[in-house]
Amino acid sequence: MSRNAETAGALGETIRARAGTEPPKVALILGSGLGHLAEAVEGVAIPYADLPGFPGGHVSGHNPNLVIGELEGVRVAILGGRAHYYEQGRADAMRLPLEVLTALGCDTLIATNAAGSMDPDMPTGAIMCLTDHINFSGLNPLIGEATDARFVPMKDAYDPALRAHLMAAADSTGTPMHQGVYAWYSGPSFETPAEIRAIRMLGADAVGMSTVPEVILGRFLGLRCAAISTITNMAAGMSDEAISHEHTKQMAPLGAAKLETVLRAALPAL
Repeated sequence: MSRNAETAGALGETIRARAGTEPPKVALILGSGLGHLAEAVEGVAIPYADLPGFPGGHVSGHNPNLVIGELEGVRVAILGGRAHYYEQGRADAMRLPLEVLTALGCDTLIATNAAGSMDPDMPTGAIMCLTDHINFSGLNPLIGEATDARFVPMKDAYDPALRAHLMAAADSTGTPMHQGVYAWYSGPSFETPAEIRAIRMLGADAVGMSTVPEVILGRFLGLRCAAISTITNMAAGMSDEAISHEHTKQMAPLGAAKLETVLRAALPAL
């Protein structure tokens, strides 16, 4: 057993002792301004500080707790915040938390994020189900992995069946949800207008500073993956609005209610 697997297993036992032994089915990673969803879970919140190797909660707008319990009748594990590449320069910063969730029994990962739109028809407050991504950063969380498992195929990285469930949930609740390609930019500075023009030419519809590393890791660990963006701003050069992290936190709730509606409706089918 690898050291990572041993650590994940030990942390899994710590979590089971506090949250119960029933395996969670679905894991969710919450982006900026989406912490309220964790509060809706009937279960146990475990601070990341009690779980060595979990994110340190250094990004404002994130709620650094692992919450395990019931949501819409489904046993879920919610990560109230994530570690980003731009915090410590590690693309694999979320590897251990995802290994722990896998050890607990999760087989499905849904990541959420705040993103900037590059589509004039997808304004602030919209939500977008990811169909694919562009790793604009060029970084990869599997660099350094010694086994051949590092050669992960990324076709259908965003599981078509999961996407269909999410889109059906959006339709059934009357919640408009776009579909599109997400580009990962390393951050922490925002993109320049020239970079946005380049990313748009590559075929991306939204841009953000997370999610792609977690989906790569999720596929590496055998998880089915899906992701949804909440649009908090138009990307640089697309409008006159002033882009900032504070602005992101202020605008995130506009799409958060739509995202929560879709997730609640979709969970029983996942």
